[in-house]
Amino acid sequence: MSNSRAVILALALCAAASVAIGGAPAPVLAQTAAPAPDPARDATREKMRALLDIEGPKIGVAFNQSTKEPYNFAGMLTQGLHNSDSIEIVISVTKSNTIGFRIYPHYKGAYINLGRVKNSVDFAHRLLRYSDENFLFWGIDNSGDTFTGFTITLESGFPNEAIDTVIRSIPNQDKFVGQMRPAIDGSAAQ
Repeated sequence: MSNSRAVILALALCAAASVAIGGAPAPVLAQTAAPAPDPARDATREKMRALLDIEGPKIGVAFNQSTKEPYNFAGMLTQGLHNSDSIEIVISVTKSNTIGFRIYPHYKGAYINLGRVKNSVDFAHRLLRYSDENFLFWGIDNSGDTFTGFTITLESGFPNEAIDTVIRSIPNQDKFVGQMRPAIDGSAAQ
C-alpha cells in the first residue's frame, strides 16, 4: 500500500473513531447569520459561562465568549506546558443539545497541521492510538489542524462534574504532543 493510501486509510479510521467515540465535531467556525433565539441553548450557554468562570482559573485559563460565534467560548492555556507553546480551547454549546470541546495544541508557533508534519503516516497512526488510549479523542479538522476533543450530551441535564473532568484533563494533552514530536518534525519524543 502506498504511503498516500495509508495516510488516507488512517485518517478515515481516525474520523470514524472520532465520531464513534465523541459524536459529530462541534461547530467551531463563525456563522454567517445571527442564530434564531433559542431559550434552552441560551440558558445552557449561561450555565457554561458561570462554570467556566470557576473551572478555567483552576488550569490557568480565562475563557471568553466568541465575538463571531455567540455559543462558543475560547481560552488559551500557556502555563505548565513542556511540549506545546500553548493549547487553544474552544467550547461550543451546540444546536444538538451537546457541549463540544475542541482543543488545539500549538507547536513551534503554529497549529499542528497534517500537511506540514514530517511523517504523516506515523502521525496518523499516533492519532488513532491516542484516541484509543486517551480520555479525549484525537482528530483533524477540515483544514488539517490537529485537535483533541470530547463531546458531552445534555440529555440528563447540565453535567457540571463531567465538564470539570474534561477541563482538568486538558493540560495532560501536552504529553501527547511530546510523544508526537518524531512524526511532527523528527525531534526526539519528550
